[in-house]
Amino acid sequence: GECFPCPKEGCPMMGHCADRFPFKLERVDQKYFLNTAADEPFAAWRQQVFVKLSGVRKIKGDINLIFYDTQGHTKEYEIANGDLSQDEVYTKYLDVEINPKNTTKIEFLWNKAIFTLLWARLGAETVNIIHGEDGRR
Repeated sequence: GECFPCPKEGCPMMGHCADRFPFKLERVDQKYFLNTAADEPFAAWRQQVFVKLSGVRKIKGDINLIFYDTQGHTKEYEIANGDLSQDEVYTKYLDVEINPKNTTKIEFLWNKAIFTLLWARLGAETVNIIHGEDGRR
């Protein structure tokens, strides 16, 4: 789960793109890992998410991102929960079930804990996403 981004020689490839991996014949007992989604077509794209918060200094709750695609599909992912602070950048690796090429919108959600003050507000100052295949943001 912490192998992203891939090493300098590239990610070990499986399936149709296996011939593109330059060291495919130089290693014995090469290990390959394949992350899959729960539903058909089972594809998942590894992405690294960075969220910097703005708003109150410290508050309890959770932050989520919802990914939308061109066909109207959505998928929600939790980024952090518990004590949240505007001074921190929250980083998480996600295996997103929506192809980055088809992503039309990413929505930021903040759910505050029940005992949080009513006036408390929290937002995303920045949300950066790095796609695993080519390092694009």
